Amino acid sequence: MLIALLTDIHGNREAFSACLAHARSLPVDRFILLGDYVGYGADPAWVVDTVRTLVSDGAVALLGNHDAAIDGSDEDMNSLARESLHWTRGQLGMEQRAFLADLPLIHEEGSVLYVHANGYAPRGWHYITDTMEAARHFSRVDAHITFCGHVHVSMLYHMSTTAKVGSFSPVGDNEIPLLATRSWLAVIGAVGQPRDGVPAANYAVFDTARQSLRYFRVPYDTATAARKVREAGLPEKLAQRLEEGR
Repeated sequence: MLIALLTDIHGNREAFSACLAHARSLPVDRFILLGDYVGYGADPAWVVDTVRTLVSDGAVALLGNHDAAIDGSDEDMNSLARESLHWTRGQLGMEQRAFLADLPLIHEEGSVLYVHANGYAPRGWHYITDTMEAARHFSRVDAHITFCGHVHVSMLYHMSTTAKVGSFSPVGDNEIPLLATRSWLAVIGAVGQPRDGVPAANYAVFDTARQSLRYFRVPYDTATAARKVREAGLPEKLAQRLEEGR
């Protein structure tokens, strides 16, 4: 089975549409969405409605910190995030807000864990940005493979049987075997707001039969997405991020 893993869509209709089309062309069998459907982008309602449709068709959707902040606190977020969330709240109806509020924090299938931020404290929204944070995850989470987002930059961490933790940044769409002799923590890059200097959208595909992972970069209409951010009156920095991938 091929599972498409998408995260950090952030109201970006153009990026989300491009990744869905790319995944369906493979074709994938399932979609698992790792959170943050809203915030930053100009099309939060369309994104939430699309996620709702995917879930009704059998997809799994998890809660992200921006989703939780729609009807919760945003005091731990920076000024850009808070300003975009204030605008986003006014774009969502009651059913859309209720859908987000009811999303689960984690999803488990056998020895595979799916979560937005990390497996050891999913509601704490701590970022995994280096091997030290990855080691903390591995020491507290009993899963062979964990998939998460939140960071907006792709990274793959692994731990050996001697508890040595390593990492590497995936390049291209090469198939990466997730060996049974190691534990794995795969950070999936952002669909809607990549921050690695490449504007193209990120997503990944997990092959459950081969136990392998492929990261994809999908070009999309960044000009339209950025223009819509500006037209919505959102901060200019958010439009520039889409254009620059930072």
